Amino acid sequence: MSDRRRTALLQAAGWHLVLVALSLVTVFPLLWAILTSFKPANEVFDLAPVSAHPTIANYADVLTRWPAGELIGRTAVMATGVAAGQLVIAVLAAFALAHARRRARSVVLLLTALSLAIPPQALIVPQFLLAARLGWLNTEAGLIVPQLGSSALAVLVLLQHVEALPPSLTAAARLEGARLHEVLWHVVLPGLRPAIAALGVLVFITTWNEYLWPLLITPDALHTTVQVGLAQFETAEGINYGGLLAAATLTSLPIVVVYLAASRRITDAFLTSGLR
Repeated sequence: MSDRRRTALLQAAGWHLVLVALSLVTVFPLLWAILTSFKPANEVFDLAPVSAHPTIANYADVLTRWPAGELIGRTAVMATGVAAGQLVIAVLAAFALAHARRRARSVVLLLTALSLAIPPQALIVPQFLLAARLGWLNTEAGLIVPQLGSSALAVLVLLQHVEALPPSLTAAARLEGARLHEVLWHVVLPGLRPAIAALGVLVFITTWNEYLWPLLITPDALHTTVQVGLAQFETAEGINYGGLLAAATLTSLPIVVVYLAASRRITDAFLTSGLR
């Protein structure tokens, strides 16, 4: 084996060791939480990672006393609705910007980029007052519609992918007499499928973890989402850590499954963003 090849292998092994170490640091808290969810109440604060008397009582308590099904279902509806709505807005906006005049395009892109600098919390008061006047408290519309305004990042990402499509495809379609909506449906959308899938998953996960807006718009504990519902494990007697971690583990399973199913598309979509 040559010295150059040996050096390359050592460098690759070193980088893999670094990645493994970082992965363990990232996974350790999650693994500890899962293992703690199987501990009885008197062992929750023990330093031993594995309980001497593991139990599924915490999960049984969550499934029988905590409205897990209702909260997970409502959160899934919210996350799916927000993801679908933001993707529709982003696709239409990106396609329009790609075919807009340069001056108008520059102004809209500047405003879109500036909107990313505005924290969502700064808009919560007017959004809440508007939703309350529309009668959207404790409703799916109240959970979904106000969050559709946070589509700026999706617009910018999809714009890169629209511009990365070969111009000859859209030019050929236009020469054959296709209208703009036909070009969008038959030419642009098929080329955007990986990016749309990746963005959909990311928006779904982000919305699933949203806490502040559901807390305000759904004051009823039976009509809220899982992130707000987890606070029900904090009572006057203290925090039920075993039940809390069991509930957190159960409610994390859907987004873990969704991410694992689409992780490759997410990576490919962002690696190829902006490439022609």
